Amino acid sequence: MTNISAASTDNSIDKSKKFIPGAVSSINRLVDPLIAFERGEGAYLWDSQGKKYIDFHAGFAPYLLGHNNKEINDAVINMIGQGKSLFGSGPVDLEGELAALLCNEIEALEKVTFLNTGSEATSLAVKLSRAVTGRDHVISIQGSYNGNGDELACNVFNTVKQIGPKVSPGEYPIQPLGAGTLIDQQRVMHIVNYNDLDSIRYVCDRYSVAAIILEPVLQNVGVIRPAEGYLQGLRELADEKGFLVIHDEVKTGFRQGIGGYSAVANVMPDLVTYGKAVANGYPIAMLGGKAKYMDQLVAKVASKRPLLAGTYNGHPVGVSAAIATVGLLKEKEGEIYDHLERMGQQAEHGLNAAFASKGVQGVVARVGSALSFYFMDHCPTDFHDLLLNHDFDRDLELRKKMIGMGVYLVPVATKQISISFAHTEQDIAEFVNKFRECLS
Repeated sequence: MTNISAASTDNSIDKSKKFIPGAVSSINRLVDPLIAFERGEGAYLWDSQGKKYIDFHAGFAPYLLGHNNKEINDAVINMIGQGKSLFGSGPVDLEGELAALLCNEIEALEKVTFLNTGSEATSLAVKLSRAVTGRDHVISIQGSYNGNGDELACNVFNTVKQIGPKVSPGEYPIQPLGAGTLIDQQRVMHIVNYNDLDSIRYVCDRYSVAAIILEPVLQNVGVIRPAEGYLQGLRELADEKGFLVIHDEVKTGFRQGIGGYSAVANVMPDLVTYGKAVANGYPIAMLGGKAKYMDQLVAKVASKRPLLAGTYNGHPVGVSAAIATVGLLKEKEGEIYDHLERMGQQAEHGLNAAFASKGVQGVVARVGSALSFYFMDHCPTDFHDLLLNHDFDRDLELRKKMIGMGVYLVPVATKQISISFAHTEQDIAEFVNKFRECLS
């Protein structure tokens, strides 16, 4: 986590610091410089001092259509005007409408259930996989963030001293993301590198594995793409060994298409989680997958039934926003995703040209509207490759300079750059020009 060194004269921040630990309700927002934003519209943000920024952070990526999209906001306002509420009992028509919409559009979904955060969805996915298989052990990926649940909050950003050199086949020591957990004592989580099928087989040969949970594209350490055959090989290995594949598409879902990255790769998981872009910034998450596994959530035998509970699950605000978002993506699919791809291409080509023009070694990794830059001579293939070759200090310094020039990239090295449907060619050109200037 970035050390907060700069003293702020912003009264909004000072007030928050007095009553909120660190001034923020998520430590992921505790960054330097610490800026209090007051308004977002389309591709832009304004801070409490009135300064405008082109936003390429997008609140950790949910704003696929841009901040405060009118059609999505109007759908929420209309829902409230109809007297919808959190009834707290029985089926709700909005939930059924959204579930049908998603299952009819997404091949990976036969049934789905709704939650509030990606962390809730991934935690439930792990519980469900254990209930289905009767096994305990779970595999996760070094550099993949799968939520704040006690078992999954580990091994995103680490040093070689913490996890040791690259091994294959093999696994890495557990590194909890925070205090107060017993994850490193329970010995049921196993961490392997991305793009390494041999290490997954290594763990399966030694433990009774219930599931592997992974981002199909690593998008919490930038953008690290799957090697050719990796996801398909994982699918085949899971079928051979009898464990479930959980695609954590909280970040990748809906950014390249309504079907998520599973559809792009044409590799279907057993379970899949979504969040972020599905409701364009409104709070909702979901767990879905094959009906034979999802139905375990209502198994008649209590000992076989994982607990699915949450007063705000399926809240009408998030659900109505998701119905509107998915409906808009479906209605204007060609227009929206073509625009996102064009903006992504423009940014990728522009940043690569900036590296070349300044004689700086660097590359751009991109998947649709998500991209990241690395001070390397190649795109990284796993966390160790990134850790050993990327200049993290220079990355962070460049981001801070960009922020000072009115282009907001979250000031955390390697973090994903997110383009929205609201960004224009002019926005991308300004981003590229200032990136080039900051490289100096």
